[in-house]
Amino acid sequence: MPQLTIIIASTRPGRAGAPVARWLGGRATAHGGFDLHIADLAEIGLPMMDEPNHPRLRKYEHAHTKAWSAIVDASDAFVIVTPEYNHGYPAPLKNAIDYLFQEWAHKPVGLVSYGAVAGGVRAAQAIKPVLQYLKMIPVSESVIIPFVAKHIVDGEFQATSAIDASATVMLDELQRLEATLRPLR
Repeated sequence: MPQLTIIIASTRPGRAGAPVARWLGGRATAHGGFDLHIADLAEIGLPMMDEPNHPRLRKYEHAHTKAWSAIVDASDAFVIVTPEYNHGYPAPLKNAIDYLFQEWAHKPVGLVSYGAVAGGVRAAQAIKPVLQYLKMIPVSESVIIPFVAKHIVDGEFQATSAIDASATVMLDELQRLEATLRPLR
């Protein structure tokens, strides 16, 4: 079965990304189309880019880069769970993406964005050109969560039926696209 990696983009203490990712992990497990891995950038703890060689070369010197490369390389599809900070995505996400190059290619990616009234859509739109340059394929189907704090009760994300439905549609599309892109990898 293909591996889906959910990337928690925020590293901020008290972030909403962890409960949102746990909810999505439950949805992905129930979906049944993927083996699941959650990559929490707060736990992975990549320093700001510290590799002396360009990522295109895959000549990594640091253990943290080699471990991150192995996670991304083993993944067949991704979902990025991202907040919106000042109309953009968080710096730890950009840093984690920029550590690697070839490992991302020809893999589909879904976006789960959250925030206040806009639900993180500006962050989701801002990251798409970066993903496309890396030859990733962002799916049109996404999950947008406005007023995310209202959905977190006792540390757990409580989705509406519309949010649940959008996750299912996104996972279905990731599954179809992953199978289509597999020969390119």
